Amino acid sequence: MRDATLARFSERPLKLLRRTLGDRKSIRGKLRRAGYALANYAFPKRIEPRLGKLRTLGYIGADPNRTQLLFGSVDMFRFFIVPCAADYYRSKEITFVFHALLRFLDDPASMMDPTGFMSHRDAIIGHLMQVTHADPIYDLQLLAAIDDGLDELERQIVQILDGTHPRSKSIGAIIEDPDYHRRLLEHVREFKANPAGCKPLLRENVANNPHFAEIADTFGDLPSAIGYFASLPDRPLPALLRLLRTREFPNKVPNKAAPAVEVAANNGELSAEPRAA
Repeated sequence: MRDATLARFSERPLKLLRRTLGDRKSIRGKLRRAGYALANYAFPKRIEPRLGKLRTLGYIGADPNRTQLLFGSVDMFRFFIVPCAADYYRSKEITFVFHALLRFLDDPASMMDPTGFMSHRDAIIGHLMQVTHADPIYDLQLLAAIDDGLDELERQIVQILDGTHPRSKSIGAIIEDPDYHRRLLEHVREFKANPAGCKPLLRENVANNPHFAEIADTFGDLPSAIGYFASLPDRPLPALLRLLRTREFPNKVPNKAAPAVEVAANNGELSAEPRAA
């Protein structure tokens, strides 16, 4: 259902395009974040400290190689991200292709890296704020491995809500749920307080659709997604053959979810604890 109070539904397409493109300063920021991701693709050793922190936190138990990460990302994209988003935007009477164009103009970097491993902190934060997520937990876990990532996310959501964020107009041209940022802020604060016990914040078409809910169990959080990636063929040719032969999401995949994290009661720092089954 459309909400006429939102710019996404009340403004003409050309104005929305101009808003998401932004001024010269915002364009420089977009290019900087895109360059950061490209540099990490070219020199993957740059992200080793982040991956190491994710291992320390317990979010990466399996260790997929680059082939598995690549083909796992393709599966995530074709089985979950695209069909789930297309279904949701249809229900909102939104053209999916135009919506994707607005997102790209707002921040190209947010669409360059399905796993998020290569992305700048602010690209992950912007992605969380510009898209009503099927389940934000994956990105919150990514940010937990970045110094001040969760604190900065919380700060920027508050800015979006009070209208002081530098990208308020741009993100406001994309978002289609007037209550999303308020709910996201509550979710972030709950996750910071108790990562392992944080309740999912599922988008309505995931919560109400068993098919998408099943796939979200695999791709919705970082440990499960990494476990799926690690279950794929680890050499390019077998991985490509599997990609061509597999047209539907496999119903049964190995559950290699690693431990989640909890907040240590004594000092509020993140520490690894087993995830409840």
